[in-house]
Amino acid sequence: MMEKLTEVFREVFDDDEITPHPQMTAAEVPEWDSLNHIRLMVAVEQAFNIHFTTNEISNLKNVGELMDLINSKLR
Repeated sequence: MMEKLTEVFREVFDDDEITPHPQMTAAEVPEWDSLNHIRLMVAVEQAFNIHFTTNEISNLKNVGELMDLINSKLR
């Protein structure tokens, strides 16, 4: 999962060096603004063939929580 998630992050943020980790937050990525947040969530949905609700997205605090959410959708 982390490999696919890293690919998504690198594509969305156009940064081949970005490496997401569970504690990572938007504050750590200068390009992670509200528009790129939406782009990221859509890209994650497409990459994993899942769908998030607005409430699920708004409650995420870090990449670890995103990973947990993805896992819950893949079960």
